[in-house]
Amino acid sequence: MSARGLSAAYVDPRLLEIDRIVESPAFHSSESLCRLLRYLANRTVADPGATIREHEIAAEVFGRSDGFDPRIDSTVRVNVARLRARLIDYYSGPGSGDPMVVELPKGTYGVAFHPPASKPPRAVWEPAGLQEPHVSPSTRRRFPGVTTTRLLAVGFTAMTVVAMLLAAALLLEHAGRRSAPAAPVIENRYLRQFWGMLLEGSSEPWVVFSNATFVGRPSTGMRYLVPSRDSGREVLDLYTGIGEVLGIHALDHAFVRLNRSMRVKRGGLLSLDDVQNNDVVYVGSPLENLTLRDVPGLQDFEFKIMEDGVRRGEGALVNRQPRPGEPPQYVPSGFPLTEDFAVIALVPGLNPARWALILAGTSTLGTQGAAEFVCREDTVRELLHRMGATNGGVRPFFEAVLDVQIKGGVPVHSNLVAFHKRRSS
Repeated sequence: MSARGLSAAYVDPRLLEIDRIVESPAFHSSESLCRLLRYLANRTVADPGATIREHEIAAEVFGRSDGFDPRIDSTVRVNVARLRARLIDYYSGPGSGDPMVVELPKGTYGVAFHPPASKPPRAVWEPAGLQEPHVSPSTRRRFPGVTTTRLLAVGFTAMTVVAMLLAAALLLEHAGRRSAPAAPVIENRYLRQFWGMLLEGSSEPWVVFSNATFVGRPSTGMRYLVPSRDSGREVLDLYTGIGEVLGIHALDHAFVRLNRSMRVKRGGLLSLDDVQNNDVVYVGSPLENLTLRDVPGLQDFEFKIMEDGVRRGEGALVNRQPRPGEPPQYVPSGFPLTEDFAVIALVPGLNPARWALILAGTSTLGTQGAAEFVCREDTVRELLHRMGATNGGVRPFFEAVLDVQIKGGVPVHSNLVAFHKRRSS
């Protein structure tokens, strides 16, 4: 329920700001983020200082059952991070002139409200009307000795004075935080470090996604093209997986945050000139796109179709150079898919001056997990740690394997289970 649906006698200015945010075009495309923001704000306003727990958010906002396990289901953490980033974008653009700023401090699910730094405190909220509100007993206890009669005696309407007192309370709540020297905040530090190592020039990289080749028709049934037996048949190459789509969305969002851009092309249209003259990000496995088998590839890992056993015809990732403790191959779960394996690899391009970044799973959901891994601050930090030297000098080429946990058709968590630095030849 929005703040405007409450009695006109009293509307909390903090909930008015929440209304302003969720009704803005910046939030129209995400009902789940709007629902999450309203929930967190209402809990913060109704019960200040109380701890909001992840299980509560999962159940009341995302409809998770009592069996919700945050160790394997990161829905709450992922959406809170998305909401935090969306609020930053909002106040950098359409909300820059708002009279109040809403933030989600890291380390808590509570919402913080404060006036913008460039505006005087009295601009936190301006009442829309001059109707006298009903002042609840809790409000009177918060400001002992203040009555409506005394406030009217000094020439203010009751509505105006209550608004001023609420604004003052908000300022006092955050006074200690503002009076202490603020620690420097480095936004997207690790993303900038990782992608800055790659995007050194002014040219935009190509992001190439796999689009598998099928025979047949959607109305009568389709299957993957088998070149050895489908020669001469009419083919369809207009489809791609949901993981490739969402992976490119994650890359695009990361590039926007870094003030960079990219060019997108489907693998079926990839040319030798593209590979020779550009840096390239490959999104998707060569298992689904034969064209990608002709581009710079992997040394230590290989995508292969299993040729025997009950999993015959399914994809797996072969470890050509197993290190101590590593298996000879990584096999995803059966269907429904709950675990996949994916590769993140930074390899030299055909042109020595260029590079190629491979983001590929044995399934489309593994591909999504790989793309999201290089677009998140916390996971990129781990990748940088494994890479070692990242501050100039020789670019550290590598091949890594992710174990991607999947729930309900969505990658929820990814772990680095293998990391190989590239050999010189």
